[in-house]
Amino acid sequence: MAIIEREATRRGQTAVAERPKVTVRDLKGKVDPDWCPGCGDFGVLAALKQAIAELSLQPYEVLTVSGIGCSSNLPGYLSTYGMHTLHGRAIAVATGAQLANHHLKVVVTGGDGDGYGIGGNHFVHAMRRNVDLTYVVMNNQVYGLTTGQLSPTSIKGMTTKSTPFGSVENPINPIPLAITSGATYVARGFTGQQKHLVELIKGGLQHKGFALIDTFSPCVTYNHDNTHEFFKQRTRKLDEMGHDPTNFHAALEKGFAWGDEIPIGLFWKREDLPALDELEPVLADGPLAHRSLGVGPDAARALLKELM
Repeated sequence: MAIIEREATRRGQTAVAERPKVTVRDLKGKVDPDWCPGCGDFGVLAALKQAIAELSLQPYEVLTVSGIGCSSNLPGYLSTYGMHTLHGRAIAVATGAQLANHHLKVVVTGGDGDGYGIGGNHFVHAMRRNVDLTYVVMNNQVYGLTTGQLSPTSIKGMTTKSTPFGSVENPINPIPLAITSGATYVARGFTGQQKHLVELIKGGLQHKGFALIDTFSPCVTYNHDNTHEFFKQRTRKLDEMGHDPTNFHAALEKGFAWGDEIPIGLFWKREDLPALDELEPVLADGPLAHRSLGVGPDAARALLKELM
């Protein structure tokens, strides 16, 4: 790969143009999704595959990390490196992987409960540190895996299994939360707008820093309020509204909008803030994963045997 890139640079061409072509079919995992028919998560999986293929990323250059939930099964449906970790801890695991090998494109996939509920602490601090991750949250505004309880993004008044008389809680709004916490790429997509979602994910993958793509991914089984049709009627693209994603105050204003018009697209982008791996002196000599292990071969084999 290094030879290809050097030759492309010598001829004044981009390395991407010279790389082996990756198709969506190449990215198909060994098992098929077991989501409910019509689940929005199918759209996220399709969009992520398409984004990786269009950027000519090789499967071995991508790591997909997830927590627990319906959406968190996604790494098993994608032919890249993958880790299915603990509930709410996907970002913590992904941060360690990214710092160990920041030549990888590290993608975190999960749901609103996993990411904004039990994983909320990791979510905020990863943004504060501007860790170079792409976080795709399948936001269905309900706990789907545990059969329909209130989630952190469920709208006030919503009737669920755990709130039979309607929720009295105000929901988390991940867009302004991300902007004010330090994320440097903040976007929202909708699985009913596939091409648009692909472009948002591509932008996140190409961005150096923490990228959030909060995605409306309707749950067809347990959320009968925020349906595909609900979002189809209300979502409006920010670029069609003349929004400037470098305008901090405008990004916050659009992020709080919720009603007859719900904005989707790129709310906020900042490119002048270094990512964490660019600031850490220990990583100045390159990724830890590419360095000599520093122990003898016998000790290395014994360690691997014990851990594997």
